[in-house]
Amino acid sequence: MAAPMKDTRIFNQALAEIAAAIGSGGIRHGEAIAQLDPGGHPDNLRASAVVSPASTQEVAAVIGICRRNSIAIVPQGGRTGLVGGGISKRGELVLSLQKMNRIVEIDPIECVAVVEAGATLQALQEAAMEHRLEPGIDLAARGSATLGGMVSTNAGGVMAFRNGVMRHRILGLEAVLTDGSVYSDLTRVVKNSAGYDLKHLFIGAEGTLGVVTKLVIKLDPVPRATATAIFGLPSTRAALDLVALARATGKLRAAEVLWSRYFKFTSGHFGWAAPDYDGDSPAHLVIGLGGNDETELHDALMALFETIAEPYPETTAVLAASTSQEQEIWRLREETGLMYRDYPAAPSYDISVPLGQTEAFLDRAVPALSTIEAGLSPFVFGHLADGNLHIVLNRPGDWLTDERRDAIEAILYADLRAMGGSFSAEHGVGSKRIHALRATSDPTKLVLMAQIKKALDPANLFNPGKLFDRS
Repeated sequence: MAAPMKDTRIFNQALAEIAAAIGSGGIRHGEAIAQLDPGGHPDNLRASAVVSPASTQEVAAVIGICRRNSIAIVPQGGRTGLVGGGISKRGELVLSLQKMNRIVEIDPIECVAVVEAGATLQALQEAAMEHRLEPGIDLAARGSATLGGMVSTNAGGVMAFRNGVMRHRILGLEAVLTDGSVYSDLTRVVKNSAGYDLKHLFIGAEGTLGVVTKLVIKLDPVPRATATAIFGLPSTRAALDLVALARATGKLRAAEVLWSRYFKFTSGHFGWAAPDYDGDSPAHLVIGLGGNDETELHDALMALFETIAEPYPETTAVLAASTSQEQEIWRLREETGLMYRDYPAAPSYDISVPLGQTEAFLDRAVPALSTIEAGLSPFVFGHLADGNLHIVLNRPGDWLTDERRDAIEAILYADLRAMGGSFSAEHGVGSKRIHALRATSDPTKLVLMAQIKKALDPANLFNPGKLFDRS
């Protein structure tokens, strides 16, 4: 599935056609590209041009021109991806959705939002909050992650255990296909059994089948009150037991776990500590509750502490008494960028493990990693209620040779498919995890994926080298 490179003359001719279709102000090339922020990967902006259409019709026009000239297209949103899903190279064209960022409509009766794909999650959250609604999904990169990008990677976040991932929040979508035709299914209702639900082809496809341009997103009421506490716990089993207790309250909104090394790293950076809280605990669990009354939520957190302290008397806890204290606790979990300052481009892994096997997985995998090299000790944190573990190695990216990568993945991905887990929980496959997809997926799934790709993008012009090898 190799995308052909085009010579400069043909590429420039195509850019002239694009300028005539969308205006020259929507095109960057040469020095103008260097002024843009490449985001999460230095190769995101290696393309020969960055084009920013302002409407679905302009996207269709750009795609039509690129198809006629056999120019590969790399769709991009906020460039926050961690698996190289937006990287580009010379001869390709980046199609940026930055100008298509409108919140088209918020309907408080239907509890539905219609948005353009370039809108950020934070923009939608703020617009929905005016109606006391929320999109039911949240993640730390909310200020830069675009909704189109989140759909394309099927992003998860902190509330996935109760609200699902992006796939479960999308009622309808619009996308431009490789021939420039527009697939428009802006369904606004939950109940719809009218044939194949084709929107799911584009959710998680990482721009390899079409460019998502518009979305209909289900909204939920925002709780009138929230409360947050952090618990220092003696083991992973204790953290899992506490999550089960918190679920039973019916008020759980988030359950984020920070194992010891990661907690000490972020708490040390921010100088966070609290009287009678054991910062040396093996596991630290941030619990967020939501409901109608703050006092009731605080009482519920106190009851959780009293209950979990019976079998685990070593437990300590801090209940946030103000919004600022709540933010300080959440900062311990969300400021993951600190690791990458100390370890630039640190190798990271995004794994889903069935909850019942989380403890056994960590007890096996973490010590095994240290056998690869002395001092290799990962930062581990994640969304405990849905089994999503983020594992970041205390090494810079250039440390990761092919041999070391294979050794690490042999440890982390061993029996993952058999146990019903996933090597990619919420970050996608991109270019970085293609080998993992091949190694851990059902062979029939891989055949079907290739057939769908060939049917919708026979020339491999849409995001080549992502999900599939280039050739």
